[in-house]
Amino acid sequence: MVREGSSIDKALAVLEAIAEHHRVTDIAAATGVSKSTVHRILQSLVEWGFARSDGSGGYEPGPRILTLAGRVMNRFDPARQASGALRALHERTGYTAHFAVRSGDEAVYVDKLEGRRPYQMPSRIGMSLPLHCTAIGKAVLSQLPEEEVREICARAGLPGRTPNTLVTEEDLLAHLAVVRARGYALDDEENLPGVLCVGAPVLDHTGRVLGGISISALAMDLGREEIQRLAPEVVSAAREVSQALGAPDPLRAR
Repeated sequence: MVREGSSIDKALAVLEAIAEHHRVTDIAAATGVSKSTVHRILQSLVEWGFARSDGSGGYEPGPRILTLAGRVMNRFDPARQASGALRALHERTGYTAHFAVRSGDEAVYVDKLEGRRPYQMPSRIGMSLPLHCTAIGKAVLSQLPEEEVREICARAGLPGRTPNTLVTEEDLLAHLAVVRARGYALDDEENLPGVLCVGAPVLDHTGRVLGGISISALAMDLGREEIQRLAPEVVSAAREVSQALGAPDPLRAR
């Protein structure tokens, strides 16, 4: 719904609504804008190329939307979009914060802020990380269909990096169900002995997983109570980045 009397808000609401609704009546119901106003806005959008008639009395997104989207995506840098949320997470927790994006059967760090501790994490920007035994990696896998996870496991394998690494598909799939339910993943010394990480998935504008955000520290610093306290912060930061990348808002989709 839009604020009464705001013509810009009404136009933007109608523009957004035609992605899902085609009839004037449905667009009016979705936006709270009167049918007569919706019709006038649609006529303007058609003239500008942002909407077009679907040939059956309805409307659909126009070609200019795709042109504009293409121009924007050419300049779109996920790391830049994530930087504010990553910095805020780092400041709130004091731990090393990472942002990584999926690259095939692994993920790659694209940003890192070192924690306020007398030690440094061995990660670095540009470094690849396995998906099956890292917090960001498991957060990514939790958002993929089971068949795709199995295909990744078949190609990349499940090497045991530490005694805690999950090395069978069935154990990993069962674990991913837990990750999916709680919204975050935990690397419990599964990639490096003595290192704990908490990660959450980041989605792109299509709603598909792009990568993830995490915080990392030595296990002696990141205890169970600390994990429970900080996991919501990681999830919140990942959601903020997803929204900055244009991911669909699940609350608005209901």
